[in-house]
Amino acid sequence: MALVANRRSVMNLFSSGICPHSHAVRVVLAEKGITVEIIDIDINQKPEDLIDLNPYNTVPTLVDRELVLYDPNTIMEYLDERLPHPPLMPVDPVSRARTRLALFRIEHDWYDLVPALESKGEKTAGKARKQLSDSLTSSAEVFAAKPYFLNDEFSLVDATVLPILWRLPRYRIELPRQARPVLEYAERMFAREAFQASLSEAEREMRE
Repeated sequence: MALVANRRSVMNLFSSGICPHSHAVRVVLAEKGITVEIIDIDINQKPEDLIDLNPYNTVPTLVDRELVLYDPNTIMEYLDERLPHPPLMPVDPVSRARTRLALFRIEHDWYDLVPALESKGEKTAGKARKQLSDSLTSSAEVFAAKPYFLNDEFSLVDATVLPILWRLPRYRIELPRQARPVLEYAERMFAREAFQASLSEAEREMRE
């Protein structure tokens, strides 16, 4: 898979087609129109060169010339600073701090549930489904407050939220009527050309 644009790049991204963190990075790449070679890997059969690059042997891992990054938020902020147009982080320190705090909360409140949601144990998965559903529903007013999540423009927060929302059918989560603003936001964002370009084949199949 390759995201093609008019900018030359020597970047490589080790990515899994089902990993939400990898997907978030691919959303940023697509929004910025960065040309990158995406190396799709099987989580259960990782290539040997990945462990040579990343001591944690995890995805996503970004290689930009001599630089290797393997924390998703660090990768996304680096991409935003490396190619600053369009900007996906606010300029002023206070707003940047609030954005980073939002990313922290999304990571700990939603992404931390992903292993349980993917669990084969129904009790574990069921508990995580309820937690995520309740959390998203309680955030409905926040989704409705602005055109984008917590912002007037598309930001790294949207890029991080969307992979979770896209996977709700995979996690067997059907949000209640009270969460209508969440679903309306999701449909608007899913229709973006860049979001569609970010999807792997496996991710497209999640909603077929």
